[in-house]
Amino acid sequence: MLNILIHMYHYKEGLERLNSIPDLHIDVFEPGDAAPELPDAALRKAHILFCMKPPENFSVMENLRLIQLSSSGYAQLFNLGLVEKGIRACNARGVFDIPIAEWSIAMMINLARDLRGMIHNQESRIWERAARFQREIRGSKLGIWGYGGIGRETARLAKAMGMQVSVMTRRALTESDRSDSYHVPGTGDPEGRLPDSVFTPGQEEAFLHDLDFLTLCMPLTSNTEGLIGERELQLLPRTAFVLNPARGPIIREEALLTALREQWIAGAAIDTHYHYPMPPDHPLWGFPQVIMTPHISGSTLSPNFNERNWDIFFRNVTRYIGGKPLLNELSISQLRGE
Repeated sequence: MLNILIHMYHYKEGLERLNSIPDLHIDVFEPGDAAPELPDAALRKAHILFCMKPPENFSVMENLRLIQLSSSGYAQLFNLGLVEKGIRACNARGVFDIPIAEWSIAMMINLARDLRGMIHNQESRIWERAARFQREIRGSKLGIWGYGGIGRETARLAKAMGMQVSVMTRRALTESDRSDSYHVPGTGDPEGRLPDSVFTPGQEEAFLHDLDFLTLCMPLTSNTEGLIGERELQLLPRTAFVLNPARGPIIREEALLTALREQWIAGAAIDTHYHYPMPPDHPLWGFPQVIMTPHISGSTLSPNFNERNWDIFFRNVTRYIGGKPLLNELSISQLRGE
C-alpha cells in the first residue's frame, strides 16, 4: 500500500484519476481548512507528499520518499535535508509557462503605452491624446534572463508580436528532449531556435546595453539571489523597463529603488515582492512608472492551475510506481540551493 498525503485545494477530476490507481491510500487536507501543522499520524505514514510547501511539522515524516510541489520555485525545500534523507522532489515547472508569459506581454504593452497614466486621466476626467499613450512594442528588443519553460514561452509570444529576443542562459538552447519535463503541447521553444542572440554569464554588458525590456525567468537560489544590482541596472538604457515575475530578491531592493528614483530605467512591472503583503508605506507603491501586481502572474486561481498540477502529480505517481523517470525532478544541486 502506497500512502499519499495531499495538502492542496480539492480537484475532483484529479482525485478521481488517482483513485483509479490500485493499492493507494490517500489523505487530503485543503490548505484553507487545515492548521499549519498537519496531523502527525497522517504525516508519519505518508510515502508521497503533494503540496505547495511542506507542513511545519515536516520532521515527523519518517517514511516520506517523494515530494511533488505545486510551485515552480523550490526554495521552500532548501533547509529540509532532503538529499541526506534520500527524499526525491519534483516541482511544477511547465504549469506556469503560459500565464506568466502572457503576464509579461501584457506588462510590456501596458508599460509602453503608459496604461497607468491613461487610467489616472480617466479617473480625473482628463482628455489627453499624448504620444506616450500610443507606442508599440513591435520591433522592441526583449531580453530574457533564464531560458527554461517560462522564458521559452515568453520568447514564442514575443516573436509572434514582432519583437527581437535576446537570451541570457547558462544552458544550451538546443535541448529538445522534453520527455522528463512537463509542458503544455504547442508551447515554448523546444529546439531553441527563436532567440536572435544568446549570451552566457560574463557577457552581461553586451546582453543588457540595448534592451527595451528585461524580464527575469529564473528560480531563486543562492546563485540568483541579488543577481541584479546597481551594476546591471545601470547597464540598461534609461529607456528600458524591467519585469520581475520570478522572485523579488533576485533584484536587490535598494538597487531597484535607486534605479527608479534616479531614472536609470524607465520603469518596472513587479509581480514578486520583498514582503508579503507589501506594506502600504513601501516606496514602490508611489512610483508612477511602476506596475505592481500581487503575485498573480502564475494564475493559481485559474482552473488551468489545478488541472495541470494534478496532471503532473498523477503522471509522477504512476511513473514512481513503475520505476520510470519522474517529470520535473529536481537535482541534488537544486535541492541544496546551489
